[in-house]
Amino acid sequence: MTAVQGTAVDIRTEDGVCDAYLAHPAEGGPHPAVLFYMDAFGLRPQLRSMADRLAGAGYTVLVPNLFHRNGRAPVAELPEFIDPAARPDLFRLLGPAFEALTPDRAMRDADVYLRWLQACPAAADGPVALTGYCMGAGLALRTAGTFPDRVAAAAGFHGANLATEAADSPHLVAGRITGELYFGHADQDPGLPAEQQERLTAALTAAGVRHTCEVYEGAPHGYTQADTAAYDPAATERHWEALLGLLERTF
Repeated sequence: MTAVQGTAVDIRTEDGVCDAYLAHPAEGGPHPAVLFYMDAFGLRPQLRSMADRLAGAGYTVLVPNLFHRNGRAPVAELPEFIDPAARPDLFRLLGPAFEALTPDRAMRDADVYLRWLQACPAAADGPVALTGYCMGAGLALRTAGTFPDRVAAAAGFHGANLATEAADSPHLVAGRITGELYFGHADQDPGLPAEQQERLTAALTAAGVRHTCEVYEGAPHGYTQADTAAYDPAATERHWEALLGLLERTF
């Protein structure tokens, strides 16, 4: 792992300024770019640490505050450790931010993030990779299909609602995806039951998308997040191996 430089940055969007975190190797460059989509609890030290680990492997990583319409991160005050008892109150506080992040707004923002990375001196030219967690997994999938010429690969971990019966379900973009995808599903995740897992795989297969979908047995929803009670060290290391393997194949 190489030394990493992390910086707070502001990105101007159509709906105001988005605060974000940018991490990249401290020396050399430019480096292949990764757009990192946060989980529901938002931009915080845990995600900065994950971005730093990716940057240490040789990538330029951007982690935007997807809830920027509702304020700078953290949008809701977060405890240092998020236990199950805290979750209902946090989701109640974060409700307005979830409602504000419609699919249309999310993709409008994605266009801005991708353009920002294209102009970033620390980011190499060419398509970027995506990684997303929880709600971010669905945004990675949706972004890969909305901007196929700018996305070389996308990964999603413990994603929820990836293949629902809704008219705007993320899996419906499968036919436009050209990059390689990887999904690491949490075992028995209520946000992504077996029927959705099957629907997602079927859609990607029918569209001819290069993909791998794996179920991490015994891993709960949120298994990568070390500041929550869902954290699973073994599943997290498996996720790093899969993500870094995807990036190595992509760039």
